[in-house]
Amino acid sequence: MKLVLDTNIYSDYAEGLPQTVDFMATYGEFIFLPSVVLGELYFGFMKGSRQQFNEKKLHQFIGRLRVEIINVNADVARKYAIIYLSLQKKGIKIPINDVWIAASCMEVGGTLLTRDKYFKVVDQIETVILG
Repeated sequence: MKLVLDTNIYSDYAEGLPQTVDFMATYGEFIFLPSVVLGELYFGFMKGSRQQFNEKKLHQFIGRLRVEIINVNADVARKYAIIYLSLQKKGIKIPINDVWIAASCMEVGGTLLTRDKYFKVVDQIETVILG
């Protein structure tokens, strides 16, 4: 399975939460991180007191698990517009970064792994919501 990780899933994995670690080990044949997730993670690291430690841990995770980064490009931007318009037509709002994350997921044809239930309203992607 192509797993695209949301920010909260990387955080859970980094903390060693068994449900997340086990799910990724069982189903994560390919692991992807949207560049938007990287931005959210770097922002969090910079606000905290252990920036270097957290960045090193992230880079080790990317290398060890051969994580592919999904960059925002013209194709992802088009998918963003498709998803955003679809949500707007339904009168649904989700955080704008999450629209970009969904578009990144759509780009690689992956399954988004998240804790955020509102991703279920994004018809264009498959999601697994961990509780």
